Amino acid sequence: MLVRDIMTTDVFTIPSNTGILEAKRIMDERKLRRVPVADKGKLVGIVTTHRLERTAPPEVVSNNMWDIAYSIVALHRMPVKQIMQTDVVTARPDMTVEEALALAQSKKVGGLVVVDDGKVVGVVTTNDFFYRIVNPVLGVGQPGERIWVAGGGEGKAMEEIISTINKLGLEIITLHIVTPPRKTKKDIVVHVNCDDVTELVNELKNKGYEVESRKR
Repeated sequence: MLVRDIMTTDVFTIPSNTGILEAKRIMDERKLRRVPVADKGKLVGIVTTHRLERTAPPEVVSNNMWDIAYSIVALHRMPVKQIMQTDVVTARPDMTVEEALALAQSKKVGGLVVVDDGKVVGVVTTNDFFYRIVNPVLGVGQPGERIWVAGGGEGKAMEEIISTINKLGLEIITLHIVTPPRKTKKDIVVHVNCDDVTELVNELKNKGYEVESRKR
């Protein structure tokens, strides 16, 4: 799966001459935590609520109302280009989701701006990875039940487990292989479209497998 398959394409951007108070108002109104900054479609930076909130007005040296007013006006006139982050972590639309996720984790960012030939074409966030990839893989929100078979992820064992599931006429919704910490053999986790997996569990236990029914 590629970044283009899960990214949000309806991206809101602001030009670099946008005042920071206006940027804060827009982001609050749209409930955005980060906004790409683009001039004529080209990405030039990114501004976040955290960076905006850290921006303080010029120091006020007195309690004179005019000094305070000047300070507020100066803050109002300050454009986001003065405080935006310019070393933006970006992804390409043809990048695999594995590459993009690894990049986001290594850079410790919650989202990536997707650019194509310098132009902003989308954004992808950790929520996109979870809701559009992890949830379907784990069968989150899907009916049925899940079984965990220790050592069942090995070749012949996996073949026998799937054969048993097919013999009972069950549909496999999701299947994934995991190697638990401090173990060398692979386990198999199978989500089937059955609310009572007792018969399947008993069949596999009779074949010598260690099986658990796990909540989804």
